[in-house]
Amino acid sequence: MVEWIISDGLTEYETAVDFMEARAAAIAAKQARECIWLLEHPPLYTAGTSARIEDLTDPNRFPVHQTRRGGQYTYHGPGQRVVYVMLDVGKRGHDVRAFVKQLETWVIAALAEFNVTGHIRDGRVGVWVERDDKPLSANGTKAEDKIAAIGIRLRKWVSFHGISINVEPDLDHFSGIVPCGIAEHGVTSLIDLGLPVTLNDVDLALRTTFPQVFDAR
Repeated sequence: MVEWIISDGLTEYETAVDFMEARAAAIAAKQARECIWLLEHPPLYTAGTSARIEDLTDPNRFPVHQTRRGGQYTYHGPGQRVVYVMLDVGKRGHDVRAFVKQLETWVIAALAEFNVTGHIRDGRVGVWVERDDKPLSANGTKAEDKIAAIGIRLRKWVSFHGISINVEPDLDHFSGIVPCGIAEHGVTSLIDLGLPVTLNDVDLALRTTFPQVFDAR
């Protein structure tokens, strides 16, 4: 069975990376169970393998960590549930795109527990919500904000890094970057949407919906 770990307080980014790399190696060697780790980080920015320096608009605001996960710049901080997924993608089909789609589907299922409808958009990795309370876009479609980011890395077909879901972070902290390189859309959170949801509520939703999307063996 997958091991679930929930950390209280704020976990330093380097500590998390060291743990993930060691655990992923142990999973690949069949010496440890798969693992999902739920935590919070202190305020920081991470740069993925596709990050463009011009998207780091305030480089002195928070520490910036270079990381070899996929994607561009992201923010992590208090009030955001970070979900690190150390799963054996090899036994789950050897299909990276399908695995990312599963992660997105998992987030959407968890959001549905709070009657929030998440969307997947072509060319925009992550999960998005439509905003009825904002003006329509220039082409007449509903405004959309990002509520969850996804970026993973694989080593010997074991994943690490993962998902971040905005529960109650300081949304102004995102202004120091162009989140995921997408300037034409904003970011939101469950609290920003008017929902009195806690990190514990999100943890329960994630655990409840995980078997709906993944083979939990």
